[in-house]
Amino acid sequence: MSVFLGVDGGGTKTEFVCIDEAGRVIARAVTGTTYHLQIGLDEAIARLGQGIEAVCGQLTLSPAGLRRAFFGLPAFGEDAASDPLLDAACGRLLGHDRYRCDNDMVCGWAGSLACADGINLVAGTGSIGYGERQGRKARVGGWGEIFSDEGSAYWIAIQGLNAFTRMSDGRLPAGPLKQALARELALASDLDICARVMGEKGMARDEIAGLARIVSDAADQGDAEASAILDRAGSELAAMAQALRRNLGFGESETVLLSWSGGVLTKQAAVRTALRRHLDRQGHYAVIEPRHDPALGAALYAALLDRASPA
Repeated sequence: MSVFLGVDGGGTKTEFVCIDEAGRVIARAVTGTTYHLQIGLDEAIARLGQGIEAVCGQLTLSPAGLRRAFFGLPAFGEDAASDPLLDAACGRLLGHDRYRCDNDMVCGWAGSLACADGINLVAGTGSIGYGERQGRKARVGGWGEIFSDEGSAYWIAIQGLNAFTRMSDGRLPAGPLKQALARELALASDLDICARVMGEKGMARDEIAGLARIVSDAADQGDAEASAILDRAGSELAAMAQALRRNLGFGESETVLLSWSGGVLTKQAAVRTALRRHLDRQGHYAVIEPRHDPALGAALYAALLDRASPA
């Protein structure tokens, strides 16, 4: 039996999926994030090893027995120093060269569209867009949380924290968002938010991203600023789709298949609704629910790579 391994790295967790020749899932495992810019290269590699060991243990198969593997890793392709180290480490963990590493954006596309031509928008801890058309590939966004990742959970949380400061100052009317963040962060005074988020014992990237849920809850309670943040998230993601549409060479009247992955678009209906509204104004899209999750997409992509490889 040929076994294909897909690895979907993310800002919060990493999923490992094995499928057989028929595409049936035969093993799954989960480890923590493999975002090496947050946890370090050594820890990212250690977690990849843990996940490979876990799925192979379920199958009583050695890593060398895997037919082919695909590693979709966060921030891969963005660091000329780290990329070859990660790539080489994956080869050592497997004990063979029948694998490929790329950015985790490929997993979202391969899963949501089952490797069909079109666009996938990832909005999880970070955000990025990826698409393929007739063998042509393109990405948009994914520049990192410091100055990009628009529409992501981290971005939504940062906008929410900014709104908190303006509400505290009186630059914005105080709404449910201010009280919700103060309660969530256990603030004795508003200024305590600085140390709580940025201090010596401040919040990690994924912890900050987790505050996006507070923004969403505040919007549900009628907070106008929180609702505006979620609408802007949808607008930013629609802009990514438009850029990908142009970069991939889709015609103006051509209908583009589009789906999504990541917690923001999966769990926050307000952002999905805003995305659809902004897309409707900009072009022809066929927006579909994800066909598979990104981890299964990674395994499907491994099988696709195997079919395309010389015997």
